[in-house]
Formats: sequence, C-alpha cells, structure tokens
Amino acid sequence: MLTNETFSLCIKIVHLLELSRNVDDILSLRIFSVMASSSGALDEELQCSICLDVFTDPVTTPCGHNFCRTCLNKCWTNTKTCFCPLCKETFSKRPDLKINTTLREVVQHFKEKFSLQRSEVLCDFCDGRKQKAVKSCLSCQSSYCETHLEPHHRVPRLKKHKLINAVENLEDYICQKHQRPLELFCRDDQTSVCLSCTEGDHRTHNTVPIEQESQQKKNQLVQTQTDVQQMIQNRMKKIREIQHSVEMKRRNIDKEKSASVKLFTDLIRSFERCQSELLKMMEEQQKAAEKQAEDLIKELQQEITDLKKRNTELEQLSHTDDHLCLLQMFSSLYSLQHTNNWTTISIDSDVNVFPLHRALTQMKKTHETLNEQLCQTGLRWARKYAVDVTLDPDTANPYLILSDDRKQVSRGDIEQDVPKNPKRFNDYCVLAKQGFSSGRFYYEVQVKGKTEWDLGVARESINRKGKITYTPMNGFWTVILRNENQYKACESPSVSFSLKVKPEIVGVFVDYEEGLVSFYDVGSSSHIYSFTGQTFTEKLYPYFSPCVNNKGKNSKPLIITPVNK
Repeated sequence: MLTNETFSLCIKIVHLLELSRNVDDILSLRIFSVMASSSGALDEELQCSICLDVFTDPVTTPCGHNFCRTCLNKCWTNTKTCFCPLCKETFSKRPDLKINTTLREVVQHFKEKFSLQRSEVLCDFCDGRKQKAVKSCLSCQSSYCETHLEPHHRVPRLKKHKLINAVENLEDYICQKHQRPLELFCRDDQTSVCLSCTEGDHRTHNTVPIEQESQQKKNQLVQTQTDVQQMIQNRMKKIREIQHSVEMKRRNIDKEKSASVKLFTDLIRSFERCQSELLKMMEEQQKAAEKQAEDLIKELQQEITDLKKRNTELEQLSHTDDHLCLLQMFSSLYSLQHTNNWTTISIDSDVNVFPLHRALTQMKKTHETLNEQLCQTGLRWARKYAVDVTLDPDTANPYLILSDDRKQVSRGDIEQDVPKNPKRFNDYCVLAKQGFSSGRFYYEVQVKGKTEWDLGVARESINRKGKITYTPMNGFWTVILRNENQYKACESPSVSFSLKVKPEIVGVFVDYEEGLVSFYDVGSSSHIYSFTGQTFTEKLYPYFSPCVNNKGKNSKPLIITPVNK
C-alpha cells in the first residue's frame, strides 16, 4: 500500500517528468525517487544481474540485456557456447561486445548524484565555514577536522581517547545508560556494551573487545561472501551443464532426424526403383505383344493373299472345257496347301505375373527392412525414457509372491496373511509403486519361460475387486499371452495377433500426452502392439500379472529388468 506521502511524491515526480525533457533533470528526479524510497537500494535498472552492483563499463548483448563487461567476460570464460546469463539465449558465435557509452554516462551521472545525496560529517569546532570531519571521539562525543584533531595526537591525556572514523550519529556509539563508549561486545546478549555494563548486568557474561568481535564478524562475512560466490559459480556451472545437455540433446535429435530422413529417402528410392522396373517390365511386355501381333498379322495377310490366288485358279478351273488341263491341275489345286491352325494361336492379354511378383516381393522385403529399422529406432528412442519401477505389495493379490527387492512376482500356491487393503486386487495381479501423470516413461519385464502373462498400464481408479474386464474403457491397456503362443491386445473387442519369435523381454513405453502405449520385443527390437489415440486423465501405474501356475508350467516369475540405454 502506498502511503499518502509516497503517493503525493509519485504524483510530483510524474508531473515534473512530463514537464522536463532534460536528461539531467530526469536523472535527478530518478535519483530523488530512489533516495526517497523506504529501501534506499540502488535502482535495479542500473544494476548488473551478475555482480548485483551498479554497472561498470556496461555492455549490451544481442538479446538486449546489459552487464558489466568484466562480469560477462568472466561468465563466458572457458565456455564453448556463449549465452545471456539473464534470459539464457545462446549465440552462434561470441558477440563483439562494445561499451554502451550512453548507459555508462547514465550510470556515472547516477553515481555522482547519489554521492551528493550522502550527508557529510562536519567538524564541531570550526568557526564560520565548517570543514569536513575526519575522526569522531567517543570520549569527547565530538567530531574533528584534521586541524582540530591535532591535540588528540599530541596531548597524552587525549591520546587515550577512543577515535573512530567520522560518524554523524555519535550517540549510537555511546552507552545511553552510562554515557561511556561502547567498547565491548556481549556475546551472550549479542549487543554492544561499555566497561560500566560489565560491572553490572553483564558482569558474568562473555564480553570481548568490540574490534575483536567486529573482526570475527568480518571474517564470517568474508566466508559467507566466499560461499555465496561459490554458490554463484556452482549455479553458473549448472547452467552450463544444462545448456550442454540441451545442446547434446539437440545434436542427438539432429542425428536421429538425419538417420530417419535417410531411412525414408532410401525407402522412397527403393519404391521408385521398383516402380521404374515394374513400369519398364510392363512396357517391354507391351512391346513384345505388339511385335508378336505384327508378325502374326503379316503371316495371316500373306496366307490370305495366297488363298485368294488359289481361289481365282479354282474358279477358272471349275469353268474350263479343257478336260485334259483340268485333270492335270486337279491334284495340285484340289488338295489345300499347308496353313497354320490359327484357332490355337492368340495374343496373351494378361500381364506376366512372374516379373511383377518378383518386383512386389522386392518391395515387400524393402518395407520389412524399413519396418525393422523403424522399430529399432523407436525402441532406442523409447529406452531413453527408462524409469526405475518397483512392485507395490499393498496392491498384490494374497497368492502372489514378491521378491525382497520388489522386482519379481510369481504365483504361489498358498494364500498369504496380508492386511486388508482397498488397493489390493482380487485377481492375480499387482501394480507398481510408481505412478505417472505426465510425460513419457519406459520399463522392461522379463517373461522368459512363461506360458501366460499380462503386462501394461492401468489408471489409478480401476476396479480391483470382483470380476474385472481388462479394456481401455475400464482403465487397462494391456497385452496378454495365453497357451504359450496366443497373443492378444485387450482392446474392445480384443485383437489377436501372432509373433514370429516368442519374446523373452517385453518393453512397455507410454507417452501420456500423446495417448500412446506401445509394447516391444526387446530381443529382436521389433514392435509388438500399440494403443493409440487414448486419453489419459489420471495417474497411470505399470501393471503385472504372472497368471496361474498351470501345474508348474507357468511358475517362472515376471522380472523387472534394468534398461540398457
């Protein structure tokens, strides 16, 4: 809350600033407002955020912030990446810093005005124009200039007086009770006292000369300053570490981007190559068909010409009266010349499927190779978000046996005596102790040797008693194995799928914001299944079920294994 006096002062300052266009006047008013403030602290706009003092040779970074030149150079010493200590913006190359002359002049003006506002201690014995005091005497309770201080250096009696640097408030250095100098410090009461005080209330207290205590406090302040400076250095080091981590992250992402672009580029080129070969093959088949048709048509046309000639000869012979000629020509004209059986000859209108099949097979192999590479890349990326997961015994079904390190769970034959708990499952399952309500997380579970298991995640508010339907609608996102090789994703309805290789370690990855739950075969680096487009509104917990023992066939435990990033 502004007091009436402060509010009036602000109104006057604003009014004067509106009337004034002179920098000197504005600065004077600025300084006046600082001096009038209750804190009396330097104006923050003229302070370096590194040393927290008024600017010395101020320089301006490209992002527009100001620092002492020495402070900024020291901050950038032994660093590969230059950054703004205030807003943390990084610069591709080290800026060429030049002194901000305008700001330096403003700072200088501020310092001059501020120093003028400080009151000077004047000599109590000067006549006329008083001189500046250099020392104050606690015994005399007066302040002296160099001239009037001379007797204190010469007269033996005065030499015993207690002299200090000139101060205006001498009464603060005098015991108000005994009117004697405060020369001692009581450590018990943490206050300054005089010699008379040690004979009264502070007689049994631990008192030391005030200079000794002051020196000790100075030493403590020096140590505190050293600690503060070390804290500043540690935090600046941490900033550099964080920036380095971000830079390494950027490089790794750029590397992954390049690898992904190359992967997709290779795929596109492979498809384009297959497409080109396929089109070329089809064009060759078309040209071959056209050539075959052209040859057949020529042969047919030649036969038609020969047959027409034969028909003319037959026509002439059938009307001749020359019996001898008829008899002589009959045998050659009566029997038909050899011709092709055109009923069995045709042009195949179908495409030759064998080259096509070969091209499609090549494209399929390329796609499978790409899919494998993408799965490997996806799994490698997901493993970066590995978390440490342990089992929560408060949620475990009484028949489940948990290892001491809470990393293994198996189905026992005897119901254990465990406390009743609303979080405990009636079904043979257990949740992790750790829950996640944002970001990404990943963990791996060994399922080697098991014929049945359930893995996935579940939301916090799931039903844990009675009959449970494991679907996303009911808060479960799980993949299960039944009868050694029957895999299902518990969608609604469930989705059955087969795997070429039986997984020994299953990785589970969750992206909370993206609504994604993915399962991977860690051994083959292949993708198993993903729930996509989900909406998560509660905390998610890793979910495990070793299922029934099945007469010892499924007695192996589920084991949460360390993730090798």
